[in-house]
Amino acid sequence: MPPALFLVVKMLNTILGIKKEVNQRFTQDGTRIPVTRIKAGPCYVVQIRDEKKDGYHAVQVGWGEKKMTKIKKPLKGHLRGAKLEKAPRFLREIRLEKPLGDEIKVGERLKVADIFQPGDQIKVTGWSKGKGFTGVVKRWGFKGGPRTHGQSDRERAPGSIGQGTTPGRVHKGKKMPGRAGNARIAVKGLTIQAIDKENEELLIKGLVPGAQNGLLIITKTGKTKRFVPLMEVGKKEIEETEEQRTERLRREEEAKEALVAAGETEAKPQSGQEEKSVEEKEKKTKEEPVEEAKDNG
Repeated sequence: MPPALFLVVKMLNTILGIKKEVNQRFTQDGTRIPVTRIKAGPCYVVQIRDEKKDGYHAVQVGWGEKKMTKIKKPLKGHLRGAKLEKAPRFLREIRLEKPLGDEIKVGERLKVADIFQPGDQIKVTGWSKGKGFTGVVKRWGFKGGPRTHGQSDRERAPGSIGQGTTPGRVHKGKKMPGRAGNARIAVKGLTIQAIDKENEELLIKGLVPGAQNGLLIITKTGKTKRFVPLMEVGKKEIEETEEQRTERLRREEEAKEALVAAGETEAKPQSGQEEKSVEEKEKKTKEEPVEEAKDNG
């Protein structure tokens, strides 16, 4: 993970967090969605940079807590101005287009509920899982060579990597085997479904990059249209609108009519079956008196 990272934002609408488990939940209209839980606290303002002194506007944010005895003396001196009891696990810098003024101060704790609300659209930046040194099939999705005509060793081979004497070299950017994963990835268009103020957690609709307990940077980008909140845990009833109720009743009526029509067709025997049943009844009526006469004899 790179030691420094900054994002340029207009105002402080960004917070740090770590990825927790991925689960599934139901919305109030009965839709099942994937949900990622993110631990977004505690976050503290460690330093504020201004244009006069540093040449740009930025806020340095720290996430997490660990003992002061586990950090080096230079970092202790850096954190002295924030007057924190414990050292943060991660430090990241968020650049600003203009100064925030008196909105925040050094040492202040950033709360999730003050920045985000359910229904906000966000962008989540993280680092993907490292895959190690991989071939072209796994790294770039190459199809591979044919499996016939004696080419038993060319199934996952990259094939030709260039031309001949002209140009006499391999072009830059050629897709070849190499180290995959462990790259910075930003996922846009995610939605905040719920906020746990007590535990400082976010429930986000969708998946985010990285492994569990990996660092994430959450930035607010706007509002989600047609936002549907999550259903309460343990609640089975679905709150439906009048249009949804009318549509559901219409479908139920259609299903009933289809079942009735299917039952009528099965109840009506075919013409051939009717003739056979009549013949069988006549045979039975002829055989019955013969059996009775035998019994009398």
